[in-house]
This record gives sequence, C-alpha cells and structure tokens, in this order.
Amino acid sequence: MSRSTLLRHGLLALGAAAVLVALTYVLDPFRDYQLGTAAAYLCATAGLTVLTGQNGQLSLGHGALMAVGAYTVALAQNAFSAHHVSAQWTLAVSVAGGVLAASVAGAVIGIAAARLRGPYLAGLTLVVAIAVPAVSTVFGSVFHGDQGLPVYLLPAPDALGVDFPFERWQAWLALAAALLTMLLLANLTTSRFGRTMRAVRDDEAAARLAGVSVARTQVLAFVVSAACAGLGGAMFAVLAQSVSPSAFALTLSLNLLLAIVVGGLGSLAGAVWGSLLLVLLPWLIDTTTNGLTLSPALRQRLAGNLPLALFGLLLIVVMVAAPGGIQGLLDRAGRWARGRRHGRPARRADPLAQDAEPPAPAATHI
Repeated sequence: MSRSTLLRHGLLALGAAAVLVALTYVLDPFRDYQLGTAAAYLCATAGLTVLTGQNGQLSLGHGALMAVGAYTVALAQNAFSAHHVSAQWTLAVSVAGGVLAASVAGAVIGIAAARLRGPYLAGLTLVVAIAVPAVSTVFGSVFHGDQGLPVYLLPAPDALGVDFPFERWQAWLALAAALLTMLLLANLTTSRFGRTMRAVRDDEAAARLAGVSVARTQVLAFVVSAACAGLGGAMFAVLAQSVSPSAFALTLSLNLLLAIVVGGLGSLAGAVWGSLLLVLLPWLIDTTTNGLTLSPALRQRLAGNLPLALFGLLLIVVMVAAPGGIQGLLDRAGRWARGRRHGRPARRADPLAQDAEPPAPAATHI
C-alpha cells in the first residue's frame, strides 16, 4: 500500500468528518440519533463486507457479535458507576473492552469456521446468532433477562459547553467510530492482507499453492470483522443507553447480510448505502403506517416484519437487475458518464481489480 493511498484515505476521512459534524448542527435531535444509528450499523456492515465480500465467508451471526460489544459496554459502564468512577475516559475503556470481547468471540468462531464449509459454516453462525441473545435470559441475575441493562453515561464534556445537546454528542461518538472503522478497513483491503483475503475467496487451492495459509487468513478476517461488529454494538449501547436481547435478535443478523448485498457486496461504499437503508426503511414504514387507520397490534406487527420483507424484496430486485448492488449501479453510471464525456463507450471494470464485484458467497462457502 503506497503512501499516497494512505494520504488519500486520510483526507477522505477528514473531509467526511467535517461534513458530518456540520450536519449534526443542522439536524434536530431525532435526526442526530438516526445518523448515529446509521453510523453504528456501518461499523458492523463494513466489517461484514470484509468477511463476506472480501474473504468469501458467510456469517449469519454478526448481530450476536454486536450484542457482545453492547453488553460488555453496559456491564463496564455500570461497574464504573457502582464504584463511583466518573470520568470521560471510562467510556473509552468500556468501548475498547467491547471490541476486545467481540474479537475474542470472533477468534473462537473463526477457528471453528476455518474447518467448515458450505451449509455447516452458515449453520454455525446461525447457532451463534440464536444462542448469544438467549444467554441474557439464562443468566438473568447478570444481564437482567428480557428487561435488559441500562447503560450509565456521563454528559458531554464540559469543553463543549454546558448546553451542548447530548444527542449530538452521542452522534459524534458513533460517527467517530464509523469513520475510524472505514479508514482502517480501507487501508486493510488495499494492503497485502487484503489481496490475500481476496485470493482465498477466489480460489483456496491456488492460494495454498502460492504459499498462503488459508486457515490463518480466514481466522484473521473473522477477528477483524468481529471487532467491527463489537464496535457497532458498543455504539448501539451508547445511543440507546440500554441493551436488551430483543435488540439483537436473529433478524438483525439477517438485515446486516441483506444490507451489504443490496448496498454492494465487497464494496465498503456499498456498506454505507446498506447502513442507511437499515435506518431509513423502518422509519419510512413507520411514517407510512402512522398515517393509516390501523389497530395498534397490526401497526406493531407491520413495524416488526415489514422492513425485513421489503429488504428481501429489494434483494431479489437487486440480484436480478443489478448484481453489484447500489454501489455497482453508481459505478456503472460513473463509467457511462465518463465515456460520454470523452466520446467513447464506458469500459467494463477489470475483473481482477480490487473493486471488482466479488463472487457471491455461494460460490465459495455455501
């Protein structure tokens, strides 16, 4: 990876940070919360993009890894509060603990996943997605069961002013986590390890002949992806100020997978579109149903099930009309526009290039 690539990624991150911080001053508190939620989702979808799109491992359990990060933050913050430790650095320690706990869980799953192929890998991660939220019910004395845990948080730092909105501070934390995740993963995917991941994804036998340790690469990819999911879960805890099993049900893992496919599998930019859809679709459905004369029970069922159904329908449309997802459509439109401007037809992307559309996970592991 060249120094110019590092500089370009850093400048893009700084530019995005400036725009997003300015945006939080324009938006109302609820929109700041939505923006922060999209940023928390982005941490997880970006990590899943690396695992599934770049390395070819299908995971149905990333919602559970988010739960590990969220519950770790809740337990750590409440422990600090119980011992009367009130300092801003406690949140950084708690978030770091959440990322570490999710990384350890990812390493354990990754070691097992490196020995599995096809439906067995999907089955393993599916079991994780179901089992981890259930742990909070089994150990109710620690995790408070379905009621969940509150998350103790301090107000925004005094340096920001006494009247600084807390929702804006929460959004800043989530946006900082998302930008850091995107910066690190962008550098990772353009590094030697990124090329190794794609080599394993494309042809494991050829990668072995080239001297690549396939199992080691797959385990490391799982650890990186799990760390990102743990960070996303930690930001969820910060935004909601509470954690409960219902927030990390199986549907969350399915939504994360659908989001990266619809956004553009294998593309970090596609993860951005997917995370935005995860926030906007439920909001649009809720806004629409509130305008209709429906019973409260029916409205609740629609709010709980319709987003997943629409995501599934959108996935079918994307797979048929635009296999590269939203980002693939934008890339194609950009090539067409450049071709028109220069008076020549748009060239197709080099299938060997880094940003080329990767094969679906079904081609390698399922």
